[in-house]
Amino acid sequence: MSDAKMIKKKRYDGKEVEVLDETYEDGKPDKADAWRKKIGSREQMLRYLESGERYWFSEDWYGSERRKTPA
Repeated sequence: MSDAKMIKKKRYDGKEVEVLDETYEDGKPDKADAWRKKIGSREQMLRYLESGERYWFSEDWYGSERRKTPA
């Protein structure tokens, strides 16, 4: 990361600090990301899907769009 650009910004208390500048590349992806090919085995795929289901539909976890207390 020695080639990373650093910029100076003011902190909440007014002191200037160096922070990492934008590191992404401009543009759009050429094709859709094939997440199924990134996951090696069937067990890993099932774990991935189960954790997603648990995040969105479980009573003890809260998805980003769900309320902690029912309306």
